[in-house]
Amino acid sequence: MKIAFVGKGGSGKTTLSALFIRHLAAIGRPVIAVDADINQHLGPALGLTDAQAAELPPLGGRLPEIKEYLRGSNPLIRSADEMIKTTPPGRGSRLLRIVEENPVYAACARPIALDEGSVRLLATGAFTEEDLGVACYHSKVGAVELLLNHLLDGPDEYLVTDMTAGSDSFASGLFTRFDLTFLVAEPTRKGVSVYRQYKDYARDFAVQLRVIGNKVQGPDDLAFLRREVGDDLLTTFGQSDWVRRLEQGAEPPLKSLEPANRAVLEQLRTEAEAAYELRDARRYTEQAVLFHRRNAESWANAKVGVDLATQVDEGFVLGGFPGEFTADGASATPAGATA
Repeated sequence: MKIAFVGKGGSGKTTLSALFIRHLAAIGRPVIAVDADINQHLGPALGLTDAQAAELPPLGGRLPEIKEYLRGSNPLIRSADEMIKTTPPGRGSRLLRIVEENPVYAACARPIALDEGSVRLLATGAFTEEDLGVACYHSKVGAVELLLNHLLDGPDEYLVTDMTAGSDSFASGLFTRFDLTFLVAEPTRKGVSVYRQYKDYARDFAVQLRVIGNKVQGPDDLAFLRREVGDDLLTTFGQSDWVRRLEQGAEPPLKSLEPANRAVLEQLRTEAEAAYELRDARRYTEQAVLFHRRNAESWANAKVGVDLATQVDEGFVLGGFPGEFTADGASATPAGATA
C-alpha cells in the first residue's frame, strides 16, 4: 500500500506517520518511509539524531541517477534528460519494489533500526542556501512522484509518506499517487480547513481520504470534528505521555505506548489494508498520464525541447495486484502490461 499523511503544520502528522511506520515494522510489515515535507522531521521522529538526519542523501541530489535507472530500455524515452517528475513508465522501464535491492535504494535509502523491527528511509532533502529565492518546494518532491509512478507494491507491503503541510501537494499530481491518505486534524477551525481544501481538490480524482483527530481533549472536541468532518472521521488519537517523552528527546519503546493509542495505529493498518482491495491499476496509470500531459503542455515541452506526450506508452497499465505483473527482475516487460 502507498499511504500519505497530510495536515496543517503542527497538527501532528509527522508524529502520527512515524508511529504508524513503527507499528507496521513491529508487526513485521516491510516498510519504506519517505520524508516529503519541506521541514525534514520524519528521521528524528523515527529516532535519528539531527546530525544523522542531516546526513541522509537527498533524493533530489540523485535525480539524474534515478532517472537513468528507471528509464531502463523504454524505447519511448530517448534519454534520462528527457524525463520529468511525471514521466510514466512503459514497456522496458525499470520498476521498483518494496522488498528488493536496487541502485536507487542503495544510493538514497538508509536503514533505521527501531526497537521493534526496521525500516528504510528516503528523504527529499531540505532547502539549501542555493535554493533560496530560485527553487520551489516541488523541485524537491518531484523525485518522490517519479518513484511512485514506477513503484510496484504488493499486499502487506507499505510505502508511507509524510507529506508537506497544508494543501501544497495539489500543485502536482503527487496527491493521486496513494491508495489512502490520512489527514491529521486538530479540533479547531484551522485544523479542519485543510481537510475542506483536500476534500474539495481530491473529489474528481477518487482520492481515498480518512481523517484522524489529534489533540482531542474531550467530548466537545470530538463532537466538533464529527460535525465538521462527518463520515470521513476514522478515529482520534488521544493525549499521550509517550509522545511527549519522544518529543523531549527520549526513546521510549513502542510497547509502552498507551494501549488505546496503539489500538488506533492498528485501526489505521486495518483501514489501509481494506483500501488495497479498492485500488484500480487502470485509473492509477491514467492519472499519471493525465498529469504528465498537463506538465508537458504547461512547461516541460518548452524546457526539454521535445513533445513529452510521445513518452506515453498507450495501453500500458502499471500493475500492483497479486499475479497481475510478471517481470524480469524489476524491469517492466510486455507481459507486465495489461490492456
